[in-house]
Amino acid sequence: MRDRSSRGLNWLLGSSAVTNLGDGIGKVAFPLLATTVTRDPLLIAGLSAAQFVPWLLFAVLAGALLDRIDRRKAIVYANLARAAAVGAMATLVLLDAVSIWAVYAAALLVGAAETVADSAANVLIPSVVGERGKLAGANSKLQATEILGQTFLGGPIGSLTFALFAAMPFLLNSFAFAIGAALMMAVAGSFRPKPSSAQRSLKADLGEGLRWLRGNSLLLRLVLIAGLFSLVTEFAQAQLVLYALEDLGLEPAAFGVFAFVGGIGGLAGAAIAPRLLGRLGRRAVLVSGIVTAAIGFGGMGLSGDPVLSSVLFGLFAGAVVVVNVMLATARHELVPGELLGRVLGVWRTIVWGAIPVGALLGGVLTDLLGSPSTTFAISGGLLLALAAVALVSFRPSSPT
Repeated sequence: MRDRSSRGLNWLLGSSAVTNLGDGIGKVAFPLLATTVTRDPLLIAGLSAAQFVPWLLFAVLAGALLDRIDRRKAIVYANLARAAAVGAMATLVLLDAVSIWAVYAAALLVGAAETVADSAANVLIPSVVGERGKLAGANSKLQATEILGQTFLGGPIGSLTFALFAAMPFLLNSFAFAIGAALMMAVAGSFRPKPSSAQRSLKADLGEGLRWLRGNSLLLRLVLIAGLFSLVTEFAQAQLVLYALEDLGLEPAAFGVFAFVGGIGGLAGAAIAPRLLGRLGRRAVLVSGIVTAAIGFGGMGLSGDPVLSSVLFGLFAGAVVVVNVMLATARHELVPGELLGRVLGVWRTIVWGAIPVGALLGGVLTDLLGSPSTTFAISGGLLLALAAVALVSFRPSSPT
């Protein structure tokens, strides 16, 4: 059983690694493509919003469906859908028929499929791990594949290939999603949850998940802090491409290298997160992680040096990963397996749904204040305030 679980986790991590590589390529290529059409900060911020609006619209529904269907198959079909959407974008680039609205449409389609693929991968973790004591390690590995693919490798590949041939990163992105689907087909067994859930109406399933979350005060407080963290960090995150190109004076090909340094910090955060949780506990890890993220973004707002800014971005990325591992592990430990999809759907509606709101607010701030650096400084200050809220919200005597 242990060997089977280990193989299942390895296939899941392999699929996650290659699809996150595709995500990382697209994460850089989409905004770079958008800047060839417009330099309007509101429209650039709108692209980030378009990528995450599906989490507001579909996350709860996707979570409820994942408590009814085979979660492995859900990843396969969602990745095939993402491959098709990005492939269509590559075709438009080849035909020189790109508009900002076409970029928005592709981002929306990829985001909609992502609500299923990413949620299913997260929900699968307890099933393929099998042992409660290994959850933090598995979540750290899942975070590491995301960082390695999206920032450490995908960023530089996306920017460099875009500079060489604008359609190439989108072709690579589409191929990566197709490979990710193929790898999940190799996972043996059925990953459909308990059949009792499928015998009720979808509305009843959704209601049960919401009632459970409302009744668990600890998890409810965690999701609210996570939502605010997501909102405030996205103020600046959505302006990163403008910050790098305009305030730091980087060329498009160097933008991915700048993000590459952030990936180093993210990998370091994934490596130390399980140890920090074991030694310090949830509360200390959560508060110190938010403070460290504040130092990273606040420092970037005050710095005009590309090297220092990239190091600070790495500090921020590491802190975010540590916070995310803590939150994911707490969720896996506290939520019953048959409710995990629905609770995760509500969680991501709040947390990931805050991203487009934060992106638009960040675009407005940059437009009004005239500098992405100022937006980074404001984000850092607000994160410090959030750390104080988290410190007060979770007392030392609580389980966190």
